[in-house]
Amino acid sequence: MFVAIFLIWEFTAKLLGIKEYLLPPPSKIWSEFNKRQSTVMSGAWITSVEIIGGYLLAVAVSIPLAMAIAYSRFVENTIYPVIVFLQIIPKIAIAPLFIIWLGFGLMPKLLIVFLLCFFPIVVSSVAGFKSVDPDVMDFARSTGASPTRMFFKIRLPQALPEIFTGLKIGAALSATAAVVAEFVASDRGLGYLLQQYNGQLETPMVFAIIVLLSLIGLAIYYFVELIERLVIPWHVAQRPTEMTGL
Repeated sequence: MFVAIFLIWEFTAKLLGIKEYLLPPPSKIWSEFNKRQSTVMSGAWITSVEIIGGYLLAVAVSIPLAMAIAYSRFVENTIYPVIVFLQIIPKIAIAPLFIIWLGFGLMPKLLIVFLLCFFPIVVSSVAGFKSVDPDVMDFARSTGASPTRMFFKIRLPQALPEIFTGLKIGAALSATAAVVAEFVASDRGLGYLLQQYNGQLETPMVFAIIVLLSLIGLAIYYFVELIERLVIPWHVAQRPTEMTGL
């Protein structure tokens, strides 16, 4: 499908004589990318570090917090409303504050990625930990199972599908968050290059960076999906789709 899209794009742009600063054909995008490959790949490395670092930070904080929210009414009533409030605040509006507080280094970018990935992981994880069947838990208690054993044998396996849903949503948002952070204040990275090339009307390089950012986001997304297939191969989402006739 992607090959077909690029072929249609290539021939349509050439047949209709669309100017390159409006819609360059893929061949032009590729040639311009090859000319500046070292610069772009250097920026891609910086942006990838921001994406992966902020995403891992979100995972490390959100899942334990989701457990606390799911199992404690006090934490749910006090912390969860604050989390919702922080999600409502536009991230690009608070990004300049991080620059003022933390400077122009890596940390402000990590925090922006963290904030954008954090909420979907928390919400999905809370839903997963709360989805446990109470009848199953009662039966486990009647057999004398300890709370730790019930967590690892019942609660966590039932929560994992919802947790991975949040992880995949967060992975899809991570690249966007890194670019937003670099738009606000950065002198390197793909977001910085995107602004620079856009200001110079170098449209082929703008498309090249957009495609590269998409590939980075896809790589993270499918890496999470690969882990999901390995961890919960028994879940219905991992079963192959059956073709049925009418």
